[in-house]
Amino acid sequence: MSTVCVHGLGYIGLPTAAMLANYDHEVYGFDVDTELTDRLQSGDVHFDEPGLRAFVTQALNSGQLEITDEVVQAKYHIICVPTPFNETAKEADLGYIERAGSAIIPELREGDTVILESTVPPGTTVDVLQPILEESGLSAGADFALVHCPETVLPGNIISELQQNNRIIGGVNGLSTEAAIRLYDSFVEGNIRTTSDATTAEFVKLIQNTFRDTNIALANEIARLSRDYGIDSREAINLANEHPRVDILQPGPGVGGHCLPIDPWFLGQNSDELDLIANAREVNDNMLTYIMDLLRDELGTLSGKKIAILGVAYKGNVGDTRMSPGLELARQLQVSSEETAAMADGGVAGAAISIHDPKVDDATLSLESLEATITDADGAVLMTDHDEFKDLAASEFVDAMREPVVVDTRGMLDMDEWKDAGTTFCRI
Repeated sequence: MSTVCVHGLGYIGLPTAAMLANYDHEVYGFDVDTELTDRLQSGDVHFDEPGLRAFVTQALNSGQLEITDEVVQAKYHIICVPTPFNETAKEADLGYIERAGSAIIPELREGDTVILESTVPPGTTVDVLQPILEESGLSAGADFALVHCPETVLPGNIISELQQNNRIIGGVNGLSTEAAIRLYDSFVEGNIRTTSDATTAEFVKLIQNTFRDTNIALANEIARLSRDYGIDSREAINLANEHPRVDILQPGPGVGGHCLPIDPWFLGQNSDELDLIANAREVNDNMLTYIMDLLRDELGTLSGKKIAILGVAYKGNVGDTRMSPGLELARQLQVSSEETAAMADGGVAGAAISIHDPKVDDATLSLESLEATITDADGAVLMTDHDEFKDLAASEFVDAMREPVVVDTRGMLDMDEWKDAGTTFCRI
């Protein structure tokens, strides 16, 4: 067992720190946010993630995990800090990576290992982090090990996936890779795969998420095409997938979270070759405009209409609203008249919005009960595939809504049943 300092106690850093501690490593969880570290020291886990509170509490009570607001010496430094997305420039802000590297310098010793887990553009480990760490006077690959090992977990199942998922490790040389393998082998039950260098490991993580984003874009374009022919896109896709070499994902309202809408742009940050991938991003981002067009086709103008949004978590059965299509739809429906005049995508002025999400707990959002959300609504859009929405009753919507126009972006509702009940029903 070894000493580990985890830098950044967010969605990945905190579960990683607790995992290592519960596997008997001596772990120091560091974050620059002192309010956060104070809360964690008192046992207040700030994420809505199944089992995480008990998992972190176990690590803290065992004494193997210590929360600190100072970087400490450790044989392993794991960087799990954010890489915010600059929407205008379509690129990653690497400031947190740079500051984490600088903070490690005073504590870096010969024989230590630095592991970057944050999702980053290809080349970040060797072109950005390595020069910073070498300001210590030590050389990466010779005096200390330097590695990229991307995380690949899914919110709602983080603890299990940290253990069971395969891991990809890419060091700046073979000795670096071997040092990281020794640490991850202590808790990873999946396979540990190695790459020839750190940049390949960075690249692999990005193309994994880019594949999913591009596949969803294909499904979304199929959905839009199928409407022109009066075809049910989901039926067509399911039948197409009967072919042994075809695996099309399902259409939807676009993509959310901190990976799929962002990683494709990271992939092309240092290249001029982004073409198909950039077009796929545009297809997925434009699904909100398509949804508004579906509403407009049935209601005419949306100005002054009440639109009920069911689900603002970016995926089903979690409370995570990062890059949420539901929240972005709400924003676009409410844009001002001045903004609308300048919007090329036909944004809607002044629609009234009501939001219901049984999984989200966010005091900054005006969330309502399902009944209040749909009462007197002119349109309802199902945006998130929570299990609770599987049993929605069409009759309740018909009775409560002013104009029962319903758009199901997730394919959760029985189209024939809802049409027979008297709704004007559209399904992506």
